[in-house]
Amino acid sequence: MSQQYPQGQQPQWGQQPGWGGQPPAPKKSSAGKIVGFSCLGVVALVVVLGVVGVALGGSDSGSDTGSDGVLEVTAAPSEKAAAPEAKAPAGAEGDVKITGCEVSDATGWPKADVLITNRSSKTSNYIVSVEFVDGTGKRLGEAFAASNNVAAGQEVEEDAQSLDKVEGKVSCRVTKVTRYAS
Repeated sequence: MSQQYPQGQQPQWGQQPGWGGQPPAPKKSSAGKIVGFSCLGVVALVVVLGVVGVALGGSDSGSDTGSDGVLEVTAAPSEKAAAPEAKAPAGAEGDVKITGCEVSDATGWPKADVLITNRSSKTSNYIVSVEFVDGTGKRLGEAFAASNNVAAGQEVEEDAQSLDKVEGKVSCRVTKVTRYAS
């Protein structure tokens, strides 16, 4: 029992009679779009939560101190220096003290040892900006130290490590402290 087909209309190999040509195209997957929009949604959510956290927690950058808020420690390469004893400034600036300042002999990179003491009544996050200057006051580099979820009264030690190569004696100065509730 073979089927009879009109002249020129015989099915090609692999085709079934009645299809009349090409098989239907496979359905396109939308998995890439779903993954892409999901990632975009997660990033947007993180940004919104960060903005809300800053808005609700408030920010205390220590700008109400009335002074320039600069703490300074000087050190030669591989030599640690203790911070000078002075009355701590008010606000967030008073929560941060440089306890050491050194330049690595191996890399030539300056590093400041930073002690953060949360003197506020709330668990807080800190961002500390440190600059490295030479004896003439010329800025040689900068670095940041950060610590999250520092409980009220808690002390945390952090390093502010610069990747700028320097030579000779440097001074480490805290230039800005940002504190906001966790």
